[in-house]
Order: sequence, then C-alpha cells, then structure tokens
Amino acid sequence: MPPSPQAYRPATALLDLGPTLADPVAAADFPATRLRFRNDRAAGEIGLDTLGDDEWTEAFGRFVPLPGTLPQPLALRYHGHQFRQYNPEIGDGRGFTFAQVRDADGRLMDLGTKGSGTTPYSRFGDGRLTLKGGVREILATEMLEALNVPTSRTLSLIETGEQLMRGDEPSPTRSAVLVRLSHGHIRIGSFQRLAYHQDEAGMRALVRYVLANLYDEDSDDPLRLLDLVVGRTATLAARYMAAGFVHGVLNSDNINVTGESFDYGPWRFAPSWDPAFTAAYFDHAGLYAFGRQPEAIHWDVMQLAASLRLIAESDPLIATLETFGPRYQPEIAAALLWRLGVLPRGDEADRALVQTMERALRSAAVPLDRFFFDVFGGTLPDGYGDDWQPFRDALAAYAPRKDCSHAYWQGDPCSMLIDEVEAIWAPIAEADDWSALNAKVAAIRQMGEALA
Repeated sequence: MPPSPQAYRPATALLDLGPTLADPVAAADFPATRLRFRNDRAAGEIGLDTLGDDEWTEAFGRFVPLPGTLPQPLALRYHGHQFRQYNPEIGDGRGFTFAQVRDADGRLMDLGTKGSGTTPYSRFGDGRLTLKGGVREILATEMLEALNVPTSRTLSLIETGEQLMRGDEPSPTRSAVLVRLSHGHIRIGSFQRLAYHQDEAGMRALVRYVLANLYDEDSDDPLRLLDLVVGRTATLAARYMAAGFVHGVLNSDNINVTGESFDYGPWRFAPSWDPAFTAAYFDHAGLYAFGRQPEAIHWDVMQLAASLRLIAESDPLIATLETFGPRYQPEIAAALLWRLGVLPRGDEADRALVQTMERALRSAAVPLDRFFFDVFGGTLPDGYGDDWQPFRDALAAYAPRKDCSHAYWQGDPCSMLIDEVEAIWAPIAEADDWSALNAKVAAIRQMGEALA
C-alpha cells in the first residue's frame, strides 16, 4: 500500500542547503531483509503506518525512495569534540538521511539510518550495525519516550543476514539496519565543521535552515539560534537526570541542535542516584558520568557558541551561553516533580523539595525506579524509615498531578537496568525468540500511559 494520503506529507528542505552539508550515497545491498520491529505508533504520525510489511521492508531495508521526498540518501558532514578532543575526520560513517516528512504537528522530521553501509566518512569501519545494538536502541528510545525525555524514536529494525566481527561482544554476530525518526539530524558538530573551514556563507545558510525548519522562526540571527539551543539542551540535561539515564557518549557530534537525544551506544540507566555512575566502559575519567551530564552538555553548547563567532560578536554569545545554568535549575525541578507525580508550588519550595530528595537518595542508595514508583502522587510509604522524614515532610505540601488508578500502579515498577537488557537479548541470540522484547516494549508503553 502507498503512504496514507491524509497524513503523509513529504518534504525536501535539506536540499535547500545544496552540496555543503552532505554527500549523496547508496545503501548497502544486504543479503537478506527480515523485519524484526516496526513502530506503527510513530509511523502513524507521519502517514506510513499503512505500509504492508513488504513495502515497509523495501522502504526501510532496501531504501527504495519514498514518494516526494529526497531522491537519494545523504550522508551528513560534521566535525566534533570526542571526549574533548577535536576530530575533523568524522561524519555519517554508517548512516544517512534518506527522507524528510512533516508529522501531525507540522514538524519537519528526518528518517535516518544506522548500519546502512559505508560512506565517505566510514574511515576503517564496515558501516554496519549489530542486531544487538539495534535491540538496545529500541529499548533506549522506548524507555526515554515513556519517561518524558525528548528523544529520537526507533521506527524500524530489519535483520540483514550478515555476520559481523566485533571486539567488544561475542563474534561473529548478527547484523541489522535501523531507521530512526528524528526532529532533524543537525548537530553542534555540523556548525563546528563550517567554523573549521571558515565557511561564513555556509554557516549563515545553516543558521537560517535550523531556525526556519526546526524552530519555525523566520530569522537568520545566530544569537537567537544559540538562545533556543541553550534552552532546549538545558531541558534535555534535566530530563536525563530525572530519568536516571546515562547516555555514555555526549560528544558534540552527538548533540542535536533541537535538544532531542539520539544515537544510543553504551547507554545505561543508573540503578541508584549515583553521580559517579558511568555507561561506557572506555570512559575511564568519568567525563560523561551520570552527575556530570549537565556539565557535559553545557560544554558542548559552548562549542556551538565558539563556532557562531564566525558570524556573530563574542560578548552577546557568551552572555547567552551563561544562561544555561539559570535555565537548567527550574528545568531539573520541573522534571523531577513530573517524575514524582506532583504539581509545582513555586521555585523556592520546588528547589527545596528536590534538594531534600537528592540528599536522601544519595545517602540511602535506593533503587531509582522503585523509589519513583512508590512515591508517585506524593505519598512516601512508611517503609522508607525515619531518614526520609525531611523529604516526607516537604512532600506533604504537594498535590498529586495524577491519580494512581492506572493498572500500571498495581504491579511492579518498569525498569531497564543492564541485566534486564542482557536477559532480553539472550533468547534472541540463542533461540531467535523475540517475545521478551515485545513484552518489554508493551510494558514500557503501559508505564508511559500511566505517567503521561
């Protein structure tokens, strides 16, 4: 079946930037295309849920162009700081953007890939994605969406029939190609590349593109862009913390200028409120540890400000950048109150509640998912003991934002710790049994409904 004519709204905005931002590429010719996951909930928002499985596989496994949008895939060019070291030799090395559409709210959405083959930026990589990596991305995006974190969404996962060699997991291992639905794929690193090449015209064009297409503003003001990015990334940092999420690799090429989280590699959810908890085994210095994520994201936004100096004065850029901290503080309070299931009472009271809660969480080291499940709606069970009394007293003044009548609250908290991720993968690897993954996605979505 063709895309739904009522909801399918193709776009080609990326072509307006000309050849300065991307290179045309071709997808790999995979030996097989076996559909493993399709997100019809997300597809329905862009008019693609009416595709039959064969058409879906052709579009998202063979990359037959969707009607009316980009005529061929584009591998985006960018630079970036990777663990604070500048790297001018990166770009889309195993993915590309192959379509743009408008969602039900009129937002411009990109359909991008992971594992679709080599590009001019693959360096020594094979351009492929492990099937396990695809499963992990499904779990990350579903969980973050349910926990109110702005995130890309996994639209499709197709197994591709190749055997991959990887040094950090048992090999050979199965391969896949993933399609991501995202509100743009323009990174801070996209601006860094233009600054590196002193491309003033390209920088102005990219500022206009982002403001017009991703922020719906008729402007070419780099200060306005930085102001918007500071606000969105402060929100992202706060919601990471409230979700207990650790991205693992917050390099500047992994920060979307819309403030939408994407590209999930070594991610983990923290078992407890431990600021030193890390996700990536190679993050020896804890640069991207749980408690350092706001600092890391702020540092990345500093690189955007530095890049925009090509076309703007330094002093107003610095002044805008310095608003990150003051904007983060109310955002972290709002995000944690949302997770607690209570209504805000004002900045001073909310800040005091959050500080009291953080002190208790650090000292008690209780499981985060259990705590937020137990306290939702503003009542902390007696079993938490006397050490929690200051938090219990502060919480007593808060009204619930939602009751606990949803069926989710009658069971156990939904979590996504590393042991469960491995337990979901094991039957897939051993017996091609996808039931645990499907059940987990359903449970996560039930949690999302209860929290929304």
